[in-house]
Amino acid sequence: MEEQRLYSEPLSNRRQHIDMSEFPVDRIRNFSIIAHIDHGKSTLADRLLEMTGAIAKTERNKQVLDKLQVERERGITVKAQTASLFYQHEGQTYLLNLIDTPGHVDFSYEVSRSISACQGVLLIVDANQGIQAQTVANFYLAFEAQLTIIPIINKIDLKNADPDRVEKQIEKIFDIPKEECIRISAKLGTNVDQVLQEVVKRIPSPTAKIEESFKALVFDSTFDHYRGVVANIAVFGGQVSKGDRIVSAHMGKTYEVNELGILRPDEHPTERLYAGQVGYVIAGMKEVKEAQIGDTLDLPWIYPMDQSEYTMLRSAVEKLTLNDSSVTVQRDSSLALGAGWRLGFLGLLHMEVFNQRLEQEYNASVIVTAPTVPYKAILSSPKLIKEYGQEVVTIVNPAQFPDKSQVVEYLEPMVIGTIITPDDFTGKIMSLCLSRRAVQKNMVYIDDHRVMMKYLFPLNEIVVDFYDQLKSMSSGYASFDYEDAGYEPAELIKIDFLLNGKPVEELTTIVHKDRAYSMGKAMCERLKESIPRQMFEIAVQAAIGSKVIARETIKAYRKNVLAKCYGGDITRKMKLLKKQAEGKKKMRRIGNVEVPKDAFINVLKKK
Repeated sequence: MEEQRLYSEPLSNRRQHIDMSEFPVDRIRNFSIIAHIDHGKSTLADRLLEMTGAIAKTERNKQVLDKLQVERERGITVKAQTASLFYQHEGQTYLLNLIDTPGHVDFSYEVSRSISACQGVLLIVDANQGIQAQTVANFYLAFEAQLTIIPIINKIDLKNADPDRVEKQIEKIFDIPKEECIRISAKLGTNVDQVLQEVVKRIPSPTAKIEESFKALVFDSTFDHYRGVVANIAVFGGQVSKGDRIVSAHMGKTYEVNELGILRPDEHPTERLYAGQVGYVIAGMKEVKEAQIGDTLDLPWIYPMDQSEYTMLRSAVEKLTLNDSSVTVQRDSSLALGAGWRLGFLGLLHMEVFNQRLEQEYNASVIVTAPTVPYKAILSSPKLIKEYGQEVVTIVNPAQFPDKSQVVEYLEPMVIGTIITPDDFTGKIMSLCLSRRAVQKNMVYIDDHRVMMKYLFPLNEIVVDFYDQLKSMSSGYASFDYEDAGYEPAELIKIDFLLNGKPVEELTTIVHKDRAYSMGKAMCERLKESIPRQMFEIAVQAAIGSKVIARETIKAYRKNVLAKCYGGDITRKMKLLKKQAEGKKKMRRIGNVEVPKDAFINVLKKK
């Protein structure tokens, strides 16, 4: 039976009223598109929008749902985006709510939030690259949420595409029969109509009931300067209409609904939303503190370039965290850089994108320090236990690091990392993992040439440059994903940095014992480059307790006191040099080393 398009007229003519009561629960399908990076999620979303008439078909339709400037520049999806599609199938009109999700491991929180509003997922796998690390991670997110999974093999039009091999991988790893896979080319539109048919047939309708009282899940939100908080909701029960008063279960506050509607993918106001439907609500929420918080893993500090910009930056951070509630924010201050915040992110790309969005969307310039991870200490001193009110304390600021004599043991955060790679690079990657203190847990061949390895990593070892090294070592073929694995005992030490014997509190760092020397040496070298020369010599030292483990010397400016000696006796020259040396020694004893702010920025910010 040939499929019909319900709305095929141009986008500009489609602002007509839509009666949402025409879509009972049994004719609603809520689904997400999940996949590894660059496997074609956003391209498939474009084709689905075109086929159902949500957008006009033009050559310019590339990643229509990627609305942020940072997404356009980097060619990646950062924010999950929602679109409602009307689809005619066997004489019935269905409402399909599609959520396009990011593929990078750092944005897996977006995927898990999106999944909470769905009953099924389209799991896309590249016909050329096959199953990658994030494919596996996203599959298990959907599997644990007990959603219907429709496997789709994309990019079958590519010259090197091998869909038979990918079907075998899906069958072996996910235990999904290969007959259930749909082969498509999202770019050319091949077989995309079959995807819509299978969504209607295979994915169950929501379990929501219209007779119940109104209940909805806020799975995303953005901040509009004029209208306040725009919340994306999945209605789990009852109905809501304009003018209704609703209560936030989290805050306990009451709001009046000013506007509601569906996203097609732009906002399309409607009179009501009913059980099982997905849409947006504007209810005059001006409080940006209502964002729910997700798990965070690494913690850089951010500071305004100038302390006079603190208030403006605070407002920007609050509004952006509303839109990305997986970021945790805690006020902090540094002796060197002034007032700022400690932010928790899910990874390095997440941190870079957040920083880029601050600059692009709020015109804020910030100093970002190198990321750290939260450690824990089990206290033995009764005095400290009484002071903290608990036996186990979390340490994020090195200044609060308790001494070894007062601690039973220190704990560091661990992650289970999954690496999928062609077997040619196995030896190199194993060496890299071992150099990062990793413990191998598992290794299986997923087909004749590809290996899946699982390692237990200390989070601190992978948080900065592990992914970059893995990619360069494997010519870009290896993929990596990680998940939280709790805390394990570790030998942690505090490194102090001294300038002419005086400690500089702002630079104190917590590291693992094995990394102490290399870290101390690197920091001393960076300090030597950053601190301007003085009239006296400066000793830059890294110390653990009273033991110095690394040293660099900043030489003094020196006047040529021998310039006026033309020949003459050597004792005259020695006398002048000795006098100069004594003067320098006295100056060093009484002179203070003023460390300029630029030097702190160079040393503390991430390289």
